[in-house]
Amino acid sequence: TAESGLAMWLSLLLLLLLPGPLPVAGMEDAAFPHLGESSQPPPRACPPRCSCPRVDTVDCDGLDLRVFPDNITRAAQHLSLQNNQLQELPYNELSRLSGLRTLNLHNNLISSEGLPDEAFESLTQLQHIYVAHNKLSVAPQFLPRSLRVADLAANQVMEIFPLTFGEKPALRSVYLHNNQLSNAGLPPDAFRGSEAVTTLSLSNNRFSYLPPSLPPSLERLHLQNNLISKVPRGALSRQTQLRELYLQHNQLTDSGLDATTFSKLHSLEYLDLSHNQLTTVPAGLPRTLAILHLGRNRIRQVEAARLHGARGLRYLLLQHNQLGSSGLPAGALRPLRGLHTLHLYGNGLDRVPLALPRRLRALVLPHNHVATLGARDLAATPGLMELNLAYNRLTSARVHHRAFRRLRTLRSLDLAGNQLTRLPMGLPTGLHTLRLQRNQLRMLEPEPLAGLDQLKELSLAHNRLRVGDIGPGTWHELQALQVRHRLVSHTIPRASPSPCLHCHIPNILVSWSSNQNKKMVRVG
Repeated sequence: TAESGLAMWLSLLLLLLLPGPLPVAGMEDAAFPHLGESSQPPPRACPPRCSCPRVDTVDCDGLDLRVFPDNITRAAQHLSLQNNQLQELPYNELSRLSGLRTLNLHNNLISSEGLPDEAFESLTQLQHIYVAHNKLSVAPQFLPRSLRVADLAANQVMEIFPLTFGEKPALRSVYLHNNQLSNAGLPPDAFRGSEAVTTLSLSNNRFSYLPPSLPPSLERLHLQNNLISKVPRGALSRQTQLRELYLQHNQLTDSGLDATTFSKLHSLEYLDLSHNQLTTVPAGLPRTLAILHLGRNRIRQVEAARLHGARGLRYLLLQHNQLGSSGLPAGALRPLRGLHTLHLYGNGLDRVPLALPRRLRALVLPHNHVATLGARDLAATPGLMELNLAYNRLTSARVHHRAFRRLRTLRSLDLAGNQLTRLPMGLPTGLHTLRLQRNQLRMLEPEPLAGLDQLKELSLAHNRLRVGDIGPGTWHELQALQVRHRLVSHTIPRASPSPCLHCHIPNILVSWSSNQNKKMVRVG
């Protein structure tokens, strides 16, 4: 009937509107968010004001922190606390971070008392520790065996312990410069069991002799700015892989070195002995040596015998010594067949050394007493590209007109600060730079400048050039000169003679501008 049909439809409607059965525990859809929950993962824990760009990285750099931050995740592998005001590291906080690989404490106020030794016992994976620029007076007695890089520079460290850096098979670099270490503070077994160290920096300390028992694996050793007066015999006998040795700014004398000091360094390329008290070139230099820095010693003479072993030398720096007229005898440098640069600034040489190595490319001789330049003084070095004879005693009468004839590859010639009254003749046509400032030049003529079409810089400042002293056509061939100093409003047509600019010209440099077909004069 109609009534029974209506009752059936009402029953179906009620069934649809009734709530379903309650969910059974454990039957929820894990992928579907529940009421009030987000589909995003919960945020990672990170100390206040710090940043945690990755789950294993905590960066609290430069926050003026005075207390070690809490809430550092145990998953942290890289922790930076540099540039803060920390005075101590709490053992309980640090020891729980057993996964740390990098700990950066650079530039804080941490004292040795604030850095407990036991704090590192649990850091068995630590590879890099940076504690430079703090207040440490002694190094930690124990650092983890896993260590690769240790930086304790710029503290007040006076003592190292056997297990500070010893027994670290993976250790590669140790930085201890700018401390207060003496020989007494570095034990003989300081690097025992650490046979992979390649870089050791001990500069700016208080060592009086080169420490023995250094790692044989060293490639770079920094000992500059100490009080070293002696290298004990055999101290460098095992360092056959050493490539760079820095001993400048010490108190080394001839008696502090012997013929074996450097003879075993079969890989040595760079040796800096500048700013010491040596009077002779050291003996026993290795064949591999490429750069020898002996500046600012008291060397009076260079003996060829001392250089026989260093046949591979490329750069010899002897500036500010006491080399006089007999300081570099003819042929003294002949064993150095591959020498590229000879630096003799600030000695007492009265002439260009004779019989220099033929392959020499740069001869730097300013501030000596050279008064004569003969026709053959430079004949032995036809490959010179740079010649600096500035601030000597050269006069035009004593510079031979053929002095530069063989220097066909010369690009830079510096004759500033001499007593020349006219331009030298026979200048190499390949010159790019010619410096003649602070001489006594009274005239400029076109003949000495003829053919110098590659000259880019000509410096004539502080001479005695006056109106009428610049001959017609002087600038005609100088088409490559570049602009220098202040530009004045005068321009010179290409074919016209030099104009009258001032009664006295203290400085004049010329430039050719091809796009405007005119030359520009700068004075100053």
